[in-house]
Amino acid sequence: MGTQVYVWDRFVRFFHWSLVAAFTLAWLSAEENDTVHSMAGYAVIGLVLARLGWGLVGTRHARFADFVRGPRAVKRYLLSLAGRPEHHVGHNPAGGWMVVALLATLLLTTATGVVVYGYEGHGPLATTLAPALAPARAAGVAESAAERTARRRAEHRWEEVHEFAANLTLVLVGLHVAGVVVASRLHRENLVRAMLNGYKRGGATARDEV
Repeated sequence: MGTQVYVWDRFVRFFHWSLVAAFTLAWLSAEENDTVHSMAGYAVIGLVLARLGWGLVGTRHARFADFVRGPRAVKRYLLSLAGRPEHHVGHNPAGGWMVVALLATLLLTTATGVVVYGYEGHGPLATTLAPALAPARAAGVAESAAERTARRRAEHRWEEVHEFAANLTLVLVGLHVAGVVVASRLHRENLVRAMLNGYKRGGATARDEV
């Protein structure tokens, strides 16, 4: 088994499982409950922004500098999977870029969701994107037919981007889960358990500077 090393701090583990719950809730409520969907989306935004900050000032293995590596490191790691896989105490180079990709698509998904919500007259952008529908100005403010048509067209375009980003995120989540399963088998360690208790198998970590 090797020496057990404390890798994932409490914040990283809280972030991971809270994000799983929030994204799942947002996905399941997308067509059922706008209020739940939007609240889950705001939770995702807060979690992602907090993780970005922790990636700069957090504990060693939580920092982006620890696991975001160059293309040569990623290629070397992937090639090693056919023989003797490189073992990394924190995220491996491929997993590191998956983290970056997921954070990026989650930000895109939630940001476009806030825009769509604004066109519907809700949220922080309501008074900017749909002033006639915003609760604070609903009384006595009429929306012309031209304004309504333009707003609905813009809302539809943003909805398409929002749905694309959400679907792309779901695909990445699937690849991430598959990668965790494969890496757990290849490295003979339970990565899901590691994200629960924070401990992983220690040992030398192969790195590439570029």
